[in-house]
Amino acid sequence: MKVLIVDDEQHVREAIRLLVDWEELAIEKILEAHDAQSAMAIMEKEQPEIVFTDMMMPGQSGVELMEWIQETYGQTKVIVVSGHDDFEFVRGAVKYGGLDYILKPIDPDDLQAAVSKAVSQRRKEDQEKALNKQHTIEMAIEMNQIKPVYRDKLFSHLLDEPDYYFSLEDQLCLEYGLPQETGISCRSAILSLDTMEKGVRSKFSSHLELLFFSLINICNEYLRKEQSGVAFRYWNNRYEIVLLLWKRLDAAPSLLHTLNEAFCKALGGQFEFGLGTAKAFPHGLPSSYREAAEALKRRDLLKRHTWIHCYSNAAEDEEGASLHFTDYEETIRFALLSGREEQIEQAVGEWFRAVGSLPSIRLKQVEQWMQEYNILRKTWLEPLSCPDPAESGGGKTFTALPLNEQGKLSLDRWKKELTGQLLTLSKQLAEERQRKQNVIYEIEQYIRRHFDEDVSLQEIANRFYLSREYISRRFKQEFKVNYSDFVTDIRISKAKELLRSPDLKISEVAGMVGFPDDKYFSKVFKKVVGLSPNDYRKRMEKDSSIRPAAVSSLSEGS
Repeated sequence: MKVLIVDDEQHVREAIRLLVDWEELAIEKILEAHDAQSAMAIMEKEQPEIVFTDMMMPGQSGVELMEWIQETYGQTKVIVVSGHDDFEFVRGAVKYGGLDYILKPIDPDDLQAAVSKAVSQRRKEDQEKALNKQHTIEMAIEMNQIKPVYRDKLFSHLLDEPDYYFSLEDQLCLEYGLPQETGISCRSAILSLDTMEKGVRSKFSSHLELLFFSLINICNEYLRKEQSGVAFRYWNNRYEIVLLLWKRLDAAPSLLHTLNEAFCKALGGQFEFGLGTAKAFPHGLPSSYREAAEALKRRDLLKRHTWIHCYSNAAEDEEGASLHFTDYEETIRFALLSGREEQIEQAVGEWFRAVGSLPSIRLKQVEQWMQEYNILRKTWLEPLSCPDPAESGGGKTFTALPLNEQGKLSLDRWKKELTGQLLTLSKQLAEERQRKQNVIYEIEQYIRRHFDEDVSLQEIANRFYLSREYISRRFKQEFKVNYSDFVTDIRISKAKELLRSPDLKISEVAGMVGFPDDKYFSKVFKKVVGLSPNDYRKRMEKDSSIRPAAVSSLSEGS
């Protein structure tokens, strides 16, 4: 912090220097000026936080200096040190923000107190200013985070409900450059991420959100130049980027090629686009979007003739449409039930020989085959009420297509993945059949989860659709103890753990392990353990207090 002393008398300036404990107040630099004009020059260069000024000086007065300071450096704290107890001077000091008015000769205590007050106020104001600045920065960051979300939600809503446009027409025209004239047309394009090249896929495998952020930013940078459209993340499909175009619609394919060139430079790869035809805005938006999606579904996954797939009304090539995964259901199911790896590989091989004979494979076909496969999986698992192992590993990735390094469909990789899934499924089915055959262990787990409830043998029989006699017999065979003793052993074992806590009453422990009557609990506990619950607790406390001494004596003896 810096201080400026302004006075035409040198001995006054020296007195102020000597009378204040500057080090205690963390004042690092003390400046001097003999008149108002030189003081202004120093302030412009050094910008001190505190100024001492005389009121009567050659040239401009102290009042004029204070007026200039207030207008130019409003946060600077001014302390008046004057030999004149004049009302006009005092009034001027108050008017222009003087913090204190000290009369000469200077009282050291008054001077120290005035400087301390000025330092304290200035630091408080600086802290508030820093906090306000930080708050402004945080608000700006938050707004920058909210804006893309708002944009995505706004245009997703518009795509789903075109009439929504009329409630936001002025805002959309102002913020995104939508033409205000009536009768305009629009086109929808979809940027597909499901056939990325290996380079991009590897780079962003664990940073998918960053990839979306980068792609949308690049798209909007080009679209904003001519206010010709907007790119956004579609809320109904969070793995899809949609471009809404409303200017130079005939040049849309060229624009998408330009975007791919920008993607190559920034991200190291290109992306496939589906492009719908021009439709009336806003009601034609959903139709154009559906066309863009259809154009992507119709593309050949084995060959890439172009990165831009324009929708066409031409009749779709139906070759391969009659091939269904369900036609091979019986062969694959028998292979699964056999549990033999070679039989599963043979069944999968038959399916892929049929797929490999097709001249082209379109995304629409693959999606249909995958849907059929998932339905069959559920059918195979349903009789055993078996969880799907494919869904227990944290969910599926955003693309289920097995691709090669160029982002094209790889039948070899798909075959390997499908074989691996079916081998895992076959093992799961075998284990589940075995578990169902030995239902007694499922009953055991149920008892361990509900030991504190009234789990009677009859309730278990009803729950698992078995007879009481069968459960009793199997329990004796498997665990070498009858059902009631098994439940009691679990409860007493849990009670031993709870009794180690001195904060729990015996009655509370009894209730927590399924004994509503604490006297009956004590009777059963003593029968099993050989001690009452209270005696058992005392022994545990005694053992814990003896143990450290025993350890100490052992260490001394060694």
